[in-house]
Amino acid sequence: MMVITMELKEKAKNLTTAPGVYLMRDSLGNVIYVGKAKNLRNRVLTYFQNSRNISPKVEKLIMNLKDFDHIVTETEFEAFILECKLIKELKPMYNRLMKSPSSYTYISIKIDETYPSLGISNSLDETNGNIYFGPYRNKNTVERALQGIRDCYKILCSNVMKKNSTCLNYSLGLCVGMCVNDSAHDYYRDVIRNIISFLNGNDVSLLEDMEQKMKEASQRLDFETAAKYRDYIKCIKVLINNEETIKFIKNNNILFIEPIEKNVVKIFLVKGSKILFSKKYILDSTEIKKICTIIKKYIIKYFGNSIFSPEINITKEEIDEAHIIFNYLKSRSEHYTIIHQDWLEEKNNFQMDEVIDRLLQHICS
Repeated sequence: MMVITMELKEKAKNLTTAPGVYLMRDSLGNVIYVGKAKNLRNRVLTYFQNSRNISPKVEKLIMNLKDFDHIVTETEFEAFILECKLIKELKPMYNRLMKSPSSYTYISIKIDETYPSLGISNSLDETNGNIYFGPYRNKNTVERALQGIRDCYKILCSNVMKKNSTCLNYSLGLCVGMCVNDSAHDYYRDVIRNIISFLNGNDVSLLEDMEQKMKEASQRLDFETAAKYRDYIKCIKVLINNEETIKFIKNNNILFIEPIEKNVVKIFLVKGSKILFSKKYILDSTEIKKICTIIKKYIIKYFGNSIFSPEINITKEEIDEAHIIFNYLKSRSEHYTIIHQDWLEEKNNFQMDEVIDRLLQHICS
């Protein structure tokens, strides 16, 4: 075991310092882990260094590690995207986070019912008239968030048949009694409308109500209830962040410029979770106007043509790419810009020129 590890360590020392993806293999040649790296040599070498802080998962991975391959990419961004695609394709046993796409879930609201139901679904069916939000990465977080909403607004009705009789939860103070009370029924429908508005990003009153519940519980020294609402709020914020990510990636045409080395950059045009175009350029301050014109030509071609820029719907199979792109761009906010749809019209091209020029000038400086 030690001999094999030493051999792999020597192999790692000979790796390139370029960004890329590494694939760990077991004795049968199966890929058991896929990782990304800004610097392949430095990252892979960390698996062969003695450390007391090594996690049990990594320790077990190293015990089963018999060989590794690598794929070099020109940029760290491409390494992120390639890692995600390989994990979905190969489903390595140690990549738990993205191993099971079926674990992603949607919030489903059946609005055509007398009592619109609020639930979760593992799939999206746009033919049944339901409203869907998501997909979300963690089913448990979604379930906990919905539990918090039901708890906060006391819509935990246990009367499945919705007959004209109160349910057990009503007697426990957990249900407003919408089965027997018209005003409570109207209240329930208002709550559902508020939930829809909240998940659409148009209303934060739901979060404010929960924060008020937490504050009131704390003031009366009911710390158990306060902690419960704190956890609810944490899950609710995950839903908000997820919706912001999906909307950002789904609705925007994105120009991203990643420096590779001195005076060399790579241009990416991104729509949804897809890279529509990428190309490398030598960036010189005296050539910025020329490069700006070239980039604009590609932007109009790919973002202005429905063939290249189709209607985007982020599926649960693409959710990881969407989150990776969103988080990566946000961490490099000075390297990307959103290309608004109206800029693609000839009369508004000057706005696009100004933004692209400013972005290139910043990267070149």
